[in-house]
Formats: sequence, structure tokens, C-alpha cells
Amino acid sequence: MTAFLEMPKVRGKLTPSAPLAPLVWFKSGGAAQWLFEPKDIQDLQSFLQDLDPAIPVWPLGLGSNLIVRDGGMAGVAVRLGKAFGKVSVERMTLTCGGGASGIWVSSAARDGGVAGLEFLRGIPGTVGGFVKMNGGAYGREVSDVFVSADIILRSGEARTLLPRDMGYSYRHSMLPREAIVVAATFAGTPGDPAVIGAEMDRIAAEREVSQPLRSKTGGSTFKNPEGHKAWELVDAAGCRGLTIGGAQVSEKHCNFLLNLGSATSADIEALGEEVRKRVFAQSGIMLEWEIQRVGVLHD
Repeated sequence: MTAFLEMPKVRGKLTPSAPLAPLVWFKSGGAAQWLFEPKDIQDLQSFLQDLDPAIPVWPLGLGSNLIVRDGGMAGVAVRLGKAFGKVSVERMTLTCGGGASGIWVSSAARDGGVAGLEFLRGIPGTVGGFVKMNGGAYGREVSDVFVSADIILRSGEARTLLPRDMGYSYRHSMLPREAIVVAATFAGTPGDPAVIGAEMDRIAAEREVSQPLRSKTGGSTFKNPEGHKAWELVDAAGCRGLTIGGAQVSEKHCNFLLNLGSATSADIEALGEEVRKRVFAQSGIMLEWEIQRVGVLHD
């Protein structure tokens, strides 16, 4: 992709033709026309205000539940760095930067004696991502603990959203498509740090046993249909271990797709579509992607 010739001045880091494969869990896919890592909220706001409105913008996060297609991404990928990774605890409330990881948020809650956020230990992403997608694990989801979110719209305008504004449902919110979550507030209940830590350890151990965490993967691939578990449908359709090119359905947990080392994003996406086809043929249920797929197929 050809980079745009003129871009707004920034105080952070603005990189043209930035490879995204090293930044996403699948380790595949093309480049972004621009990668912007803002210095702070004001840097992000002024950049968006001065950017040509026709240029698309999208938040990157940790790149966990994401397939970046091989042709790369038009526009600007925004990645929130350390300046957006802070977490503070006051009584039973946590104020978290949009770039903070689920592990960091749950650890801060544990240290502050705040129970109810242990499940975030099992979400491989950042606050910005799991607020937008109503991320969940182990019987809980973000909407259970959500208080508010500070967002920056594509125009650069700042807004604070409350639960009634989010329109939360299973793995979905009504957050505007190009909005970037720069901070969020969560609430819990009083708890014993030792008990909270033990639950976090249990979640971590269970994930290690049941999921292919040390592989190039994108996390849970498909949403659980009402009354069903996606992995059981995939298994029943005979897809465990199925391969296309360098991509494979995990034999350890078959709602995970793997890059065996040489997979293109096209391989991974094609494998997911083949799984959906076979599950539908076997069960009459069309699985819905949980992993976000972005970009163009080919250069």
C-alpha cells in the first residue's frame, strides 16, 4: 500500500507502511498504511482532529482476537502504549487506561482487595478491546463490572459513556466503529487478596491446561451459539486437527485456530470458513466469528 503523503504533526510515533504481523498473535498479515502510537490523549485528539476525515482509523490493542488480512490495512492503526496502561484503585473502583491488559487490571484489583474482576485474568487483550467487545470468561463479562468508558471519536471529540450507552449483549456493544477507548472504570466488591489471587491462579492454570496458549493463535474463534458451546460443535463436525495450508484447528481446544509457522492470514480465514461450513452441514448452526477480521485480502 502507498502511504499518504501528508499527515498531521504528532508528539508520539507515526510509522508509515508498518508491518502488523509482529504485533498480532497469529503473526501473519500485511502492513498498515500508518501505525500511530500517541504520546497521550491530547496527542491522539489533535491527530484525529487534523486527519483527513476520509482516512479510516482503527484501534489495534494487543492483536489477540484479530486476523489482519494479507493485503494489509488502509488508513491508520492506533496502538495505545505505556501512557495508556496505568491502573489506579480507589475503594472498590478501578480506573484503567485503554492500553492496560486484563492481567494487569485483575492483578491491581487483587492487590487492592477488589473481588469480581478475577475473570479478566483469562481475557487476552486490553481494556479498550474487551470494553468494546464485552469480553468475558469463566461465567462473567465486562458488562457485569462496567461503570464508564472514556472514548475518543473519529472526529477527535472526547465522550464519557455509561452502561446505558453501551448497548451490551454477548460479545458485542454499540460503541461507534472508529471510536477508541482511552480509559474505563470498573467496580467490584470487597475481597481478601489471598482468595482473589487463588482464583486468578486457578483461571491461569485452567487456561494453560485447556488452551494452546504457547502457539500462534487468535484466542476463541467463534462465539458460543445460544445453548451450545462452539468447540463442541466444531469437534462434532470432525474438524479437530483440520488443516488448510499452514493453518490448523487446534487439537487441544478446537475453538482455536493455529498458525503452524507458515500460515498466511488467507489460510487462517479459509480454515475458519471451512469449519463454519462443516458445522452448519452437521448441525444446522452457522457459527459466528468472534475474531475480528480486518484489511484487504491481497496487495
